[in-house]
Amino acid sequence: MITLPAPLVTADWLAANLGAPGLMILDASYHLPAAARDAAAEFAAAHIPGARFLGLASLFDAGSPVPYAFPTPEQLAERLASLGVGADDAIIIYDDSAIRTSARAWFVLTASGRGNVAILDGGLGKWRAEARTLEGGAPDITPAAPATFAAPTRVRSKADMLANIESRAEQVLDARGADRVYGSGIDPVHGGPNGRIPGAMNLPFNQVLNADGTYKSAEELRAAFTAAGIDLDAPVAATCGSGVTASVLMFAMHLLGKHDTALYDGSWSEWSADPDTPKLQGPEA
Repeated sequence: MITLPAPLVTADWLAANLGAPGLMILDASYHLPAAARDAAAEFAAAHIPGARFLGLASLFDAGSPVPYAFPTPEQLAERLASLGVGADDAIIIYDDSAIRTSARAWFVLTASGRGNVAILDGGLGKWRAEARTLEGGAPDITPAAPATFAAPTRVRSKADMLANIESRAEQVLDARGADRVYGSGIDPVHGGPNGRIPGAMNLPFNQVLNADGTYKSAEELRAAFTAAGIDLDAPVAATCGSGVTASVLMFAMHLLGKHDTALYDGSWSEWSADPDTPKLQGPEA
């Protein structure tokens, strides 16, 4: 069994450990419809050697009324077993997505009890930019015995978020762009009105990343959260459009050693669709 050195690993580290026994690499790429990209086809054309395609776009609980709901423990167990990922394997996750979907995969796994999981810093883009080895085609997979996953922790429901408006037990931080959080009109990504949950603060997810897709330094991350109005000594519930880019902020806080965080699973897709939820729109007063 290999133990990962940190929750964020470099391309150098992964290149030096490719093929190590007990190390599994998962491509968690997933694109918004407007990107007009086929993540599975791109994986088949070129991926990090030995990687398997997670299929994050379909890894959700279709039986839930929540849009893109957290997958069930059974779904997770079945998906990873089908990819040959054993219960004791270390997992490196990467993506080639503009919305940095590896963070969503990381949170889904770790919130469901899986340990020894890390993200490849900079993803496939940095790996490719450094002219590292790629391979194509479908990997030869031997299914593994299903592992055991727990019901997810640190996940908030709409009812939780409604109660939080009154209690203010958790700071609410929205990872969408400021134009969607504070603007009027229609949300260009998910439809419905632009706006925000009352009391929510805003830190666009790309502000915790460098231009090459790597995560900023701890000092820079602290400064970004503080500038957004977040008290890093108090609990935070992250939200976004559908629970994907909020996971980037969750991971950034994890890098700072902050674990009193949670994800609003339904995020703005669910909140904005309910006519009875309170909403704010327009610039801050």
